Amino acid sequence: MDAALPSRMHDTDGPRAIAADGSSLPAAPAHPHAALVADLCRHIDAAETPPTLAELSARAGLSAWHLQRVFKAVTGLSPKAWTAARRAARVRDELAGGASVTEAFHAAGYGSSGRFYEAADAALGMAPGRYRAGAPRTRIRFAVAESSLGAVLVAATDLGICAILLGDDPAPLVADLQRRFPAADLVGGDDDFERTVATVIGFVEAPRLGLDLPLDLRGTAFQLRVWQALRAVPPGRTASYTEIAAAIGAPRAVRAVAGACAANPVAVAVPCHRIVRGDGGLSGYRWGVERKRALLDREAAGRLRDCPASHDSPDHK
Repeated sequence: MDAALPSRMHDTDGPRAIAADGSSLPAAPAHPHAALVADLCRHIDAAETPPTLAELSARAGLSAWHLQRVFKAVTGLSPKAWTAARRAARVRDELAGGASVTEAFHAAGYGSSGRFYEAADAALGMAPGRYRAGAPRTRIRFAVAESSLGAVLVAATDLGICAILLGDDPAPLVADLQRRFPAADLVGGDDDFERTVATVIGFVEAPRLGLDLPLDLRGTAFQLRVWQALRAVPPGRTASYTEIAAAIGAPRAVRAVAGACAANPVAVAVPCHRIVRGDGGLSGYRWGVERKRALLDREAAGRLRDCPASHDSPDHK
């Protein structure tokens, strides 16, 4: 599930931000080294084999340490992670365009098939042959249940929960799951899975209780870093996009953080609803601002019950 934008940089060729997957983001203020990093990224793209850090440092006229800091400040990723993300995007494009697995690994610049297959599972979330065919034979159990927030679709692979989708009606949620895994074997949940669904619904109704189930999160390296940072925000608390960007060491990648939040496939378990604007106001939410408000209200109420306000104490002054 890699629809979101893993990172961004400002390109001097025009007022747009560029992601490691080749997509565009709204324009952001240019970093002083944006043009330099843009040149390095184009150089990485054009190279038949990934340039080393020493080669990039020489091209930039910076020390390796300084280059790492500058590159990460602009793109949100290290040069190595950027290169890996670009190669993964190239593999996805080649496979989606009908190329064979062998053609894809050569086009992406992998020096050996062994290294390609080592990286493929992490980049694609599955073996490259299965990705090319739309994840055939991937068995995904799913079910839709009702909650106070509306319909909730829960889906899981053998590795864990891969989707928690919220909406008004079941049909669009099922269509979304089918779009994500067009050739997967989508099967209705059995009695065991119904218990999993019940656990998820209980968690949606009371997020502060936590979800003691494994997750099968599939995304870019940048998305996974953002989602991990989101999971560190406890119930009853909120954080801004700027704070999450700083937490992952990419303070200028605020728009890319917003993109990763929008791509989150596991509602509530990866709590993107806890991310607000810098002034504390509610920002957009993939599953509706009203659901976001409801989740935050119930989490705040739960926190007050768990931690009585200090001003109720006779010692408070």
